[in-house]
Amino acid sequence: MSQVEIVKVPTRILTDKDDIVEAIDKFAAKVGGVGPDDVVSVAESVVAVTQGMAVRPEDLKISVWARIFCRVFPDIGSLSTPHGLQALFDVEGTWRVIGSLAIGLLAMPFKRGVFYELAGYQAALIDDVTGTMPPFDKHVVYGPKEPQRVVEAIRNHFGCYGAMIADANDLHRCRVVGASKGLEADEAAKLLLDNPFGNASQKVPVVIIRDFGRYIKSKQNLEKPFGQ
Repeated sequence: MSQVEIVKVPTRILTDKDDIVEAIDKFAAKVGGVGPDDVVSVAESVVAVTQGMAVRPEDLKISVWARIFCRVFPDIGSLSTPHGLQALFDVEGTWRVIGSLAIGLLAMPFKRGVFYELAGYQAALIDDVTGTMPPFDKHVVYGPKEPQRVVEAIRNHFGCYGAMIADANDLHRCRVVGASKGLEADEAAKLLLDNPFGNASQKVPVVIIRDFGRYIKSKQNLEKPFGQ
């Protein structure tokens, strides 16, 4: 079976002055470029930063509701601080979030994750301070806008097998925020569980999954019944 290679793509600090497709093109060229069987994966927080989807905590007007309800969330979560939760209130609506939290708590003995299903797109994607690459580790960073449009633009630009926006962390989890049409996104996400991205001094917001297309084709051929 064909094997994949995870190729890290270091960059400089990207900001809202950058176009994410142009940035990938420039820095991927330094590691051999992007081939037709490759998948380009970008960290969701960096895509959001290039879209201007970041706010400084001091620019948020913290409500009493944010100060109260942030205590419900585990300390490791981005919504466990008043400014993290207020950022969610501001984009998804205070009463929608509070109502979703109440329903989620009631449903918890039977089903986990209900809050995130009801509270809106940004609920699972907001990164609190320190959650992304400096100097944006001093900001609350939202999830990216129009992730489907972004991944299709990346795939079309490079003519590659696929593109995805991923939210990987050091807890061995990888959430697919956006994936180009036809991409076996769940399979690609498994290859990123070790979180090859680097938000600190590494400055690695882009990863190329080299030869993923050939890997999938080889896997499908092995899974075919004998004789087909």
